[in-house]
Amino acid sequence: MAAMSEQPISIAITALGGQGGGVLADWLLQVAEGAGWTVQTTSVPGVAQRTGATVYNVALFPPGDTDRAPVLGLIPVPGDVDVCIAAELMEAGRAIQRGFVTPDRTLLITATHRDYAIDEKSALGDGRRDGDAVLDAAKLAAQQLVAFDMEMLARHHGSVISAVLFGVLAGTGVLPFERADFETAIRQAGKGVDASLAAFAAGFAHMAESAGDPVATAPPEPEGTALPTSLREQITATYPEALRERVALGVARMVDYQDEEYAALYLERLEPFVDLAGDGTPLASEVARHLALWMAFEDTFRVADLKSRPERMARIRTEVGATPDQLLHV
Repeated sequence: MAAMSEQPISIAITALGGQGGGVLADWLLQVAEGAGWTVQTTSVPGVAQRTGATVYNVALFPPGDTDRAPVLGLIPVPGDVDVCIAAELMEAGRAIQRGFVTPDRTLLITATHRDYAIDEKSALGDGRRDGDAVLDAAKLAAQQLVAFDMEMLARHHGSVISAVLFGVLAGTGVLPFERADFETAIRQAGKGVDASLAAFAAGFAHMAESAGDPVATAPPEPEGTALPTSLREQITATYPEALRERVALGVARMVDYQDEEYAALYLERLEPFVDLAGDGTPLASEVARHLALWMAFEDTFRVADLKSRPERMARIRTEVGATPDQLLHV
């Protein structure tokens, strides 16, 4: 990091819609102003939730003996960013392309999960971009890199990713504020306080556990796919290890789409391709994926089913911090 005793600390935040980038910027403002610092925050909105991300600029200037007010930048300047925070992996790649991440000064904090772009999801085959290439570029571009699956950590604590990012930032020790200052900012905001504090603590703890490791890429262990015991035993007995995870995802989709009998039909249709493939890849793997998509086609009725589920409304109420006595219109 560059010496910042007489220079503003420049922080760039890139986030998609619903990831709490604006909340994260507001929390930072509360922390710094509470310590007597001069703060300026601005944002440049993207086009949509996935075709563009909002870039938030947070400039912090320490208190001094002079009465002159500092003039702070309105947008992040390429080559002049001290901390870059990306709430999604490809947004970290965009930040690197824009010059927000440089090896002489920038700490890059990025989530490693993916929110797939429209062209990735609409591709006939596997249209996903190579996330490993972005991580490799990040290791070269940043002075220090923190990267792991923060989205899973946020979901585990019933919060959004901004709270985990806030905890990770506090845990790096790059800002001259105490942990209590960060937690106070969350409490002062007054929305989803308990869940946000829990997610913040998880992010902070992750940094303490990975101290000395400039790149923390190991995500939390994912929760196992909930499947009926008989179907899980059938998968273990019939399919090679390389295929089991994908087949389990397909079976879980069938159970949710209809029932266990429909999931058994999925396995019955898939089995001949496993025999043909021998080692279980790559033919059976692709058949397992495409068969699951076609057998659980998301037509109008399926979308209506998903959108009308009580757990969806409960999740949305949690995400927006709605209290039980508040009306929520979606």
